[in-house]
Amino acid sequence: MSGFDLIIFDCDGVLVDSEVIAAEVESALLSEAGYSISPEELAERFAGLTWKDILFEVERESNTPLSASLIDASEALLDKKLAAEVRAIDGAAVAISRLPQPRCICSNSSAHRLAAMLKRTGLDRLFGERVYSAKEVGEGRTKPAPDVFLHGASEFDVNPANVLVIEDSVHGVEAARAAGMRVVGFTGGSHSYPGHADKLTEAGAETVIARMADLPATVEALAAWSELG
Repeated sequence: MSGFDLIIFDCDGVLVDSEVIAAEVESALLSEAGYSISPEELAERFAGLTWKDILFEVERESNTPLSASLIDASEALLDKKLAAEVRAIDGAAVAISRLPQPRCICSNSSAHRLAAMLKRTGLDRLFGERVYSAKEVGEGRTKPAPDVFLHGASEFDVNPANVLVIEDSVHGVEAARAAGMRVVGFTGGSHSYPGHADKLTEAGAETVIARMADLPATVEALAAWSELG
């Protein structure tokens, strides 16, 4: 027995090293709008949230209204930068190809951005059409809502309790746990920060890895543990 009926991957910061690029673009836009924040601080505080949700959080914290045009400005700048610069996480393709379980992607990113990033990095061939954007399933609720993870499990007709999720953000881990799924935290992206692994563990990740090369053995170990239980 495999122990898991499905492996779900987040995309940004897990499969592609895009979070650091997004943090650079978004911190520059916020600083220009009067809210000074470094890319490192933005990545640590807001990883896993959509740009729209980040703006809401900043507005709430600073009591400063931000222009709605920032949403469109970020989308255009980030799409252009990702198209030119995004790279796959080291070892992702090899690790994924070694997993025998069915797999899919569940992400907060838009469908068109996911398609572009996966095609650029060559990871699209490993997932086919099994790529789901939280913005485009159900009511469009993004993580930390569990909706996109539950949608992924439903597409494969599997029990969420038999699903393992690979996530790099606290919000993503919380979403997976809310869906009743088990979680491995990942800290191998360029946006990772001191204490990152601890935060993922506190949010509900059973274990945390920093290298994709460690994923197949980790999945096997967790599967064996679940069968013993």
